[in-house]
Amino acid sequence: MSENELRNTTAMPTITKDLFETASESSMQDKEKISAPSLSFMADSWRRLKKNKVAMVSLILLIIITMSSLLAPVIAPHDPNAQTVQYANMPPKIPGIDINGLNGTVKQNGVVIDKYEASNVPEDVYYYLGTDSLGRDLLSRILYGTRVSLFIAFMAALFNLTLGVVYGLTSGWLGGKIDNIMQRILEILSGVPNLVVVILMLLVLKPGISSIIIALALTEWLSMARVVRAQTLKLKNQEYILAARTLGQSPMKIAFGHILPNLAGVIIIQVMFSIPSAIFFEAFLSFIGIGIPAPNASLGTLINDGYKTFRFLPHLMWYPAGIMSVIMICFNLLADGLRDAFDPKMRD
Repeated sequence: MSENELRNTTAMPTITKDLFETASESSMQDKEKISAPSLSFMADSWRRLKKNKVAMVSLILLIIITMSSLLAPVIAPHDPNAQTVQYANMPPKIPGIDINGLNGTVKQNGVVIDKYEASNVPEDVYYYLGTDSLGRDLLSRILYGTRVSLFIAFMAALFNLTLGVVYGLTSGWLGGKIDNIMQRILEILSGVPNLVVVILMLLVLKPGISSIIIALALTEWLSMARVVRAQTLKLKNQEYILAARTLGQSPMKIAFGHILPNLAGVIIIQVMFSIPSAIFFEAFLSFIGIGIPAPNASLGTLINDGYKTFRFLPHLMWYPAGIMSVIMICFNLLADGLRDAFDPKMRD
């Protein structure tokens, strides 16, 4: 076979237009579509938070406790302030459960006694967590007391959010001498203990929810202001802030339109950490007797009442102390989960 014949047999087929198919506009658009949905910052943070099982369990427990306290007038089995002295110090009794400690029996001198039968309690009356020394239902008082403690904590968080964010954002954005003066004011205020502020409030106001909220409002926002100021100083020299200044946007619009949204994660985390500290502060004040006045209940007053008879009736202190511990632990665990969700680099 000659060289020309071999070249003709091995030659590639001629490429013509018939071998190609013109792509339609719709098929080209389908190929250019992004297969994965685009997520916003909050949606992506929620996706990461859902992967944190501990934070999600804490969130569910907090929702259950909060809803139970809000629905206290509906689900409370008894009036929390109604005193029935003949039924004082009754043990817990849950219908359908025959377990010592939950069936209304107590052990005295080695003999098991049905306290409900001995006190002539009607058969259809149950105290699920027992009663205190005045015959008041402990479960009802815990529901109402949790509502009071959470209300004080959320009000303190609201003042912490408004005063701390505005003060810190203004100080960090203005800078210079104004920032220096505002920070010296913060140092002076932070040098005054919360307890001293509360005692001074009691000289002007009556002991109660209002005096505690005012005391927390005057002191709890200081840490928020410092955090927001530090983050503002960090963000105000970023490129997009300099671009907004160049385009002639007003300082107010830049501060609240560009800097504040980027501080949302830090602010939410700081608020979540401030709520358990406010709950503990209210419980401490009520425990030492300068908090919620009688006959109203809070977790602190319930712990104080149970502390007096802890050796003989430990359940009167264990139940409110357990609820307060669960609330504080759940808020701290949820705050840790939110910190990881808003800033994944924190886990590295």
